[in-house]
Amino acid sequence: MQQEAVTLGVCDSMAQSLGEDLVQDDSSSLGSDSELSGPGPYRQADRYGFIGGSSAEPGPGHPPADLIRQREMKWVEMTSHWEKTMSRRYKKVKMQCRKGIPSALRARCWPLLCGAHVYQENSPDTYQELAKAPGDPQWMETISRDLHRQFPLHEMFVSPQGHGQQGLLQVLKAYTLYRPEQGYCQAQGPVAAVLLMHLPPEEAFWCLVQICELYLPGYYGPHMESVRLDAEVFMALLRRLLPRVHKHLQQVGVGPLLYLPEWFLCLFARSLPFPTVLRVWDAFLSEGVKVLFRVGLTLVRLALGTAEQRLACPGLLETLGALRAIPPAQLQEEVFMSQVHSVALSEQDLQREIKAQLAQLPESTSGPPPRPKARLAGARAIFEAQQLARARGGARPEVPRIVVQPPDEPRPPRRKPQTRGKTFHGFLTWSKGPPMTGPPRSHRSSTSFSDTRF
Repeated sequence: MQQEAVTLGVCDSMAQSLGEDLVQDDSSSLGSDSELSGPGPYRQADRYGFIGGSSAEPGPGHPPADLIRQREMKWVEMTSHWEKTMSRRYKKVKMQCRKGIPSALRARCWPLLCGAHVYQENSPDTYQELAKAPGDPQWMETISRDLHRQFPLHEMFVSPQGHGQQGLLQVLKAYTLYRPEQGYCQAQGPVAAVLLMHLPPEEAFWCLVQICELYLPGYYGPHMESVRLDAEVFMALLRRLLPRVHKHLQQVGVGPLLYLPEWFLCLFARSLPFPTVLRVWDAFLSEGVKVLFRVGLTLVRLALGTAEQRLACPGLLETLGALRAIPPAQLQEEVFMSQVHSVALSEQDLQREIKAQLAQLPESTSGPPPRPKARLAGARAIFEAQQLARARGGARPEVPRIVVQPPDEPRPPRRKPQTRGKTFHGFLTWSKGPPMTGPPRSHRSSTSFSDTRF
C-alpha cells in the first residue's frame, strides 16, 4: 500500500516535476542561454539549425546522396497519390518511414501521415480565428514562462521576439482555446517546437492536435491518466522481454514514472540526438505508440542490459543516471533505429498487455479512467477512420463503389409444391395469380440462360 501511495503521488506531481526537468540540459539538442555569448566559431549552426551543434556533417552510416535522391523521388510519387498509396501500398509507406523520411520532404509527409491535412482542409479558418483570439491569462502566463526553455540553442528560438518563440506561443495558445478542458501541458512545448522546425504554424497546430487526440489521448490533460496506464504496460513488457533488468529496477526502487514520462510525453525530443529524434518521429507517425515502447525498451537495454552495467548502478540515483547517460555512439540514428525495429513487440502484443493492465489498474477518484480505445495505431488507422467518417458524412467518394441493393421484400422459404391432383400449369395459376401468357413451354430445361432472371 505504501508503494502504491508513492506511485500515485509521483503520478499526481508529474506535470510539475516535468517542468523542472525541462530546464536541464542534455547533450543532443539543448544548451544554456549563456553559451550563446561564446566565441564566434561556436555560434555556427549545424544542418538542423542548432548553434554549435555536432551535426554539421552526416554521421557514420548516413545514406549517400544518390540513395537520398531515390528516396525523395519515391516519397514524391507516393504523396502525389496519397489516398491510393495508403489504400493499396501502406506496407511500402511503413518501410520507407522506417528508413527515414528525407529531410526535404518531412514538411510534406508528416501532415499526411497523421491526417492533419484533412482537418486543415475541413476547417480552413479555425486556426486563424484561434490565433487572433485572446488567450486565457492563466495559460498565457505559463506558456510565456516556458518559451525560452524550448531548444534555446536552436536558431529559431534564440530571440524572445523571433518568429520561433512567437510562433510557438501562438500554436500553444491556439490549442488551449481549441481544447479548453485540456489546457496546456509543459511537455507540449518540445513537441510543438519540433513541429515548428519543419512546418508553418497552422500545419504545426493541426499536427499537434492529431498527436494529442489520436496518437496519445489522455497524455496531456490535467490528469495524465494514459501515462499512468502506459507506465504499467511498460513495466509488464520489461518483465517479459528483459526480466533481469526489470528485477534490478525493482530492487533499487526505480519505477517507470521516474523516467518514462519525459520520454513518452516529449516523444524523446529531449532524450536522443536530434537526427535520431527525427527518425523516431518518422516511425511514430507511421506506426503509432508502439514505436515509443520499442524505443524505451531499447534505451533500457542499452543502459542496463549487461551484468556489469547493473553492478555499476547499486542505487536509485546511479540507475537513473545510467538511463540518462547512454554513450552517443550507441544512439546514432542508423544503428539505434535498427535495434528499435528489431524489438519483439507487435501491435497485437501491445494491445493484449494494455487490456491486461487496464483490468488490474486500481480505480482512481481524482480523474477519468484511461481510454486506450481512443488511441489509433498509426497512419493507416487514422486514414481508415477519416475515410469512414467521410463516407458517413455523404462526401462523394473518389473511388467508385459497388452498391448491391437488397430485395424489396424477403422471399418466403421455398416449399415442396403440392401437385397431387393438380397440373403444373394449374399450380402456377393458383400460387402466383393470373395464368402465364405467351406460348407454352414444353419443358423447363428449354429456358435459355439469357431468359433466366435473378
